[in-house]
Amino acid sequence: MKAIILVAGYATRMYPLTENLPKALLQLRGKAILDYIVEQLNAIPDVENIYVVSNSKFYPHFCEWAKTANTEIPIDVLDDGTTDNENRRGAVGDVQFAITEKSINDELVIIAGDNYFTYDLREQLDVFRKTGCDTLAGKELHNIEQLKAFAVAELDPNGKVLDLVEKPAEPKSNMAIYATYFYTKETAAMFAQYLNEGNNSDLIGAFPQWLHKRKDVYVYKMNGDCFDIGTIETYTKLQLATEDI
Repeated sequence: MKAIILVAGYATRMYPLTENLPKALLQLRGKAILDYIVEQLNAIPDVENIYVVSNSKFYPHFCEWAKTANTEIPIDVLDDGTTDNENRRGAVGDVQFAITEKSINDELVIIAGDNYFTYDLREQLDVFRKTGCDTLAGKELHNIEQLKAFAVAELDPNGKVLDLVEKPAEPKSNMAIYATYFYTKETAAMFAQYLNEGNNSDLIGAFPQWLHKRKDVYVYKMNGDCFDIGTIETYTKLQLATEDI
């Protein structure tokens, strides 16, 4: 299994904090946000390599971080060659970039580098192993406006995805999907097909929306929380917290 951590965004909504420092390296209670993700990945024996996909602007920052990262798994920082929001590849584009660059032909765990989560990633892996199917991470939300910002899934009683819509205007369920994904080897080879068909290369949640119509996809209902650190307000709330929220 290979891990891909997506950190190639420019986080312009969080300026000035992220003007000269990538969001994933912001400190959160004594550690970089990225350190929490790497810590979780190190607890999964299946993971053989971690690929951190950066843009050109912040590539040197991640290379410096990787030199002292607390990890037993090799970390390889990749420069996707982009310089700003105008020429970025997008999240799905960066996944395919890593697959091509490193000739990946294996299972994947893909994580957005600006996510801070308190559930145990091994629990999601357990669902992935038990079902033998691609597995998303989900949590029930009861705020309709919040749900509109997520991919929202309708599930059968066993957790299989029946429908999945990215950022729905009218959510049909309260199951929000977060950006931690386990994909089979077969699915890893489907990212190229997805992009070749002209689908959205930016929204990472658009890929499983396309995927579930072609093969079985399941949802792990997280035992904990996940925070997409997309605003200064969210970051400040987490930074000031004295314990996991």
